[in-house]
Amino acid sequence: MANTNCISQLQNFTPKKPNRFLTNLYLLTFITFLCTLFYHLGLWRHYPSTTTISAAADSTLCLPNTNNSAATATATIPSFTKLDFAAHHLLPDPPRTAARGPHLPPCEPYFSEYTPCEDQKRSLKFPRGRLVYRERHCPAPEEILRCRIPAPHGYRLPPRWPSSRDWAWYANVPHKELTVEKKNQNWVRFEGNRFRFPGGGTMFPRGANAYIDDIGKLINLRDGSIRTAIDTGCGVASFGAYLLSRDILTVSFAPRDTHEGQVQFALERGVPALIGILASIRLPYPSRAFDMAHCSRCLIPWGQHDGIYLNEVDRVLRPGGYWILSGPPVNYQKHWRGWERTRDSLKDEQDTIEDVAKSLCWKKLVQKDDLAIWQKPTNHIHCQIKRKIFKSRPFCQAQDPDMAWYTKLDTCLTPLPEANDIKEVSGGKLSKWPERLTAIPPRIRSESLEGITAEVFKENTELWKKRVAYYKTLDHQLQERGRYRNMLDMNSYLGGFAAALVGDPVWVMNIVPVEAEINTLGVIYERGLIGTYHNWCEAMSTYPRTYDFIHGDSVFSLYQNRCDIVEILLEMDRILRPQGGVILRDDVDVLMKVKSIADEMQWDARITDHEEGPYQRQKIFVAVKHYWTAPPP
Repeated sequence: MANTNCISQLQNFTPKKPNRFLTNLYLLTFITFLCTLFYHLGLWRHYPSTTTISAAADSTLCLPNTNNSAATATATIPSFTKLDFAAHHLLPDPPRTAARGPHLPPCEPYFSEYTPCEDQKRSLKFPRGRLVYRERHCPAPEEILRCRIPAPHGYRLPPRWPSSRDWAWYANVPHKELTVEKKNQNWVRFEGNRFRFPGGGTMFPRGANAYIDDIGKLINLRDGSIRTAIDTGCGVASFGAYLLSRDILTVSFAPRDTHEGQVQFALERGVPALIGILASIRLPYPSRAFDMAHCSRCLIPWGQHDGIYLNEVDRVLRPGGYWILSGPPVNYQKHWRGWERTRDSLKDEQDTIEDVAKSLCWKKLVQKDDLAIWQKPTNHIHCQIKRKIFKSRPFCQAQDPDMAWYTKLDTCLTPLPEANDIKEVSGGKLSKWPERLTAIPPRIRSESLEGITAEVFKENTELWKKRVAYYKTLDHQLQERGRYRNMLDMNSYLGGFAAALVGDPVWVMNIVPVEAEINTLGVIYERGLIGTYHNWCEAMSTYPRTYDFIHGDSVFSLYQNRCDIVEILLEMDRILRPQGGVILRDDVDVLMKVKSIADEMQWDARITDHEEGPYQRQKIFVAVKHYWTAPPP
């Protein structure tokens, strides 16, 4: 009983709730003990390895336990002299050459006028017949230069247009051959440190202006019906230079031959020109491109080889277009002695040309003094009837008349689009200049180009007006009227870039790549603009330092899986003048690659936002080529 009372009393003294303070204290003590324990275990585990102070002590580490306390002490002394605090998570820097991209040094000075596909040494390997050796013959991949073409020592920027029409710096085209060979014909004169271009020619001793006035008395050159022209065997392109004041845009061409620098002089003057020749392949232009074709003693054998060369002129002439011939054999009765030919041979030559022209269904409009002019029919209704009767030159069958890149010449007649009436113009009538620039081109009106409608054309025209206005805020040289003269558009589509600049004192060579999905070069000519086909995996048929400004829209995206981007940029560098400008628009990833190569070529380059803002994936690349020349000889 007493025990029961004691227990009950003890229970009364026992707290009803547990003492939380003591419990937390015990727990904290236990945790502290564990932390201390593991800390010392960690120290023991990661304690620095011991090193020896002497070679003698080294041996004791390999021996069983001994009583040599001195050696043991020596063996267990820690050393911190070999601790490595260097970071080991960084990748090594890439080699300097890999970081900078391809090495593109300057070429040797003797390459200053190098034109890869018209190289005279390479051309001698090809047949002389029909002058095939003077056509395009591009280097093999292993022959392509991987260096930058220098300007000749003393090179200077050309004078601005229209002064450039009349003179050029000698240092830019250091060739005096024409000043001697054509001295009596007033092509070009050498005066001090510059060349003068009096405007003369073999068949226009009174000057190109007076010669063109004579043509204007025979056909109308002022009403805008003639806008595009082609001059075969152009000399220094005085004919094309003086047609510009009449709003007629001329593509002049001549081969790179013994008349050194013909096309180079033309380009230095600010006149459109290309290296080219009528030999065995088509001219790089679409059918129905030119309103007028011209030959002033161009030495092309028009009547030979079944009239194959006149046949090609017919292909590129629009319906109703004109062919103008001066020089042998025209007016041979007066000039045969001066031409050192017999009257009979010249008469035979003229008769042959007349026969070829008839086989093409051309009509001879007039022959007056030294000029003869033929006109192509506006359609082939009568011509088809004649073919059934006389069985002369047949029409080409199943052939694309606009295909003209390494396409062989043929003697068959290129048929015009079908016409329903004798007065109808095949393919559609063209508006007169300047309305032609913005009028819907016949090739688009006829819906012959898949996916390109009149609405697409109008939208594209307005789009490029906005884009060119934005470009002028990015390149102050483009904004400066007259700073640029010769311009190149590497991927022209409908020619909107050139059309937006038509009010500036410039001309634009519009390129339609042969790899383009749709062949639109015919539309460009129907707008009254000029251009050519080209494959940018090859060099262009022009001299170095041809263009003051180069533009390209998505051209590198088009070629990124076709050829080396470095070679395209080197070609751009070759044909761009020192201090010339470049604007490219393309995908940002593509332009980053372009810029890395442009930096190596010593262009002053940057990438900026699209005109519609920074959220567009397409960006704009703006660059200026540095001024540099070959060292003094």
